[in-house]
Amino acid sequence: MIALSLAEIAAVVGGQTHDIPDPSVQVTGPVVRDSREAGPGSLFAAFVGERVDGHDYAAQVVEAGAVAVLASRPVGVPAIVVEDVQSALGALARHVVRRLGATLVALTGSAGKTSTKDLIAQVLRRKAPTVFTPGSLNNEIGLPLTALSATEETKFLVLEMGARGIGHIRYLAELTPPRIGLVLNVGTAHIGEFGGREQIAQAKGELVEALPSAEDGGAAVLNADDPLVRAMASRTKAKVVLFGESAEADVRAENVRLTDSGQPAFRLHTPSGACDVTMRLYGEHHVSNALAAAAVAHELGMSAEEIALALSEAGSLSRWRMEVTERPDGVTIVNDAYNANPESMRAALRALAAMGQGRRTWAVLGKMAELGDEALAEHDAVGRLAVRLNVSKLVAVGGVEASWLQLGAYNEGSWGEESVHVSDAQAAVDLLRSELRPGDVVLVKASRSVGLESVAQALLEAGAEGGVDAR
Repeated sequence: MIALSLAEIAAVVGGQTHDIPDPSVQVTGPVVRDSREAGPGSLFAAFVGERVDGHDYAAQVVEAGAVAVLASRPVGVPAIVVEDVQSALGALARHVVRRLGATLVALTGSAGKTSTKDLIAQVLRRKAPTVFTPGSLNNEIGLPLTALSATEETKFLVLEMGARGIGHIRYLAELTPPRIGLVLNVGTAHIGEFGGREQIAQAKGELVEALPSAEDGGAAVLNADDPLVRAMASRTKAKVVLFGESAEADVRAENVRLTDSGQPAFRLHTPSGACDVTMRLYGEHHVSNALAAAAVAHELGMSAEEIALALSEAGSLSRWRMEVTERPDGVTIVNDAYNANPESMRAALRALAAMGQGRRTWAVLGKMAELGDEALAEHDAVGRLAVRLNVSKLVAVGGVEASWLQLGAYNEGSWGEESVHVSDAQAAVDLLRSELRPGDVVLVKASRSVGLESVAQALLEAGAEGGVDAR
């Protein structure tokens, strides 16, 4: 964080200082909410959770070097006491962002946010120091913490914004006002909470409404291939930049294909030139993500050649997102277990089919959460798609939603042993351990709550050590 005195922080957040001998002492390190991350010069934000109260760790973090605690009550060590720690954290982030002078890029969408954010960061940091959201910390706490990690040297701040309802993105954009806003897509993720795709579009579009005008440098980067996103152009006063495979897109892809290993390649076209891109990531869905990143980078002054090179060299920065590992015995494990929705599930299955040409393919799938009334139809459709893509075997893991996956495959024509429903992760591992052969490709994917990353990890350990247990 930029250096701020405790007195200045207290004024910004409207707090009272307690047990602070010298208010002029500065916070020079990061703002953290995990006591284990506290160190010299840091500020510790004490949140009260369901199982852990951060205030109980106040003395520990000060002993580790933290300058003070941002707290909702006195804690016996240097503290700035506020009514609400989350609101205070947001106010501090807003103050720091205004002081920074960095270009703030914000992005949202139903699918692909984290992968696209990672791509944007890897492209932009070739141009100048860049700070970006770690993992998927895209809510009212994670976003301010990311913004507060920026320093005077930071030129680009790339923030992922998530939403579970109307007004969420508007609030986040008020905390950290973006100059460039990117909307990737409107899908079915969290549709059960929002109540429909139109409501999701309304929520995601709050980002472009928050942008400055075109005259003030605002730019709305919108997916030309998604009608609900493209329609957001009418909701912003910012310059509109379209990306996609549409001929009308300002930044577009032509000659899209997958290599034999399932990695996307395409001809990137920008207003300033065209270049070929072959990505290190897996799956055709990364083409749209790459175009979004390219559109942002081009808007910030990078050439087609610079962007294409950066995209071709970019890797995955976040765990369990199409994480491809080959075991010593030739079995390939594709760990995409961080989360799942219908769009990302279909993309992962298509990537599996491309990677598995001439090899046996396994789709180990669990439920997609928060789909509301669409849950049965969407799980059935994914099961059917696995059959249409000639996936060798579908292993549906878990409860009723998994049974719908298996039933969809059965109704599509998977009548033999091509699909099976198992009770839990350990049952899936036991099945795979007994049936996998060298050269097989295994995709593991479900919503985060299912925890299927344990299956991928167990299979990797089995290949290395010859033993496995996912429990």
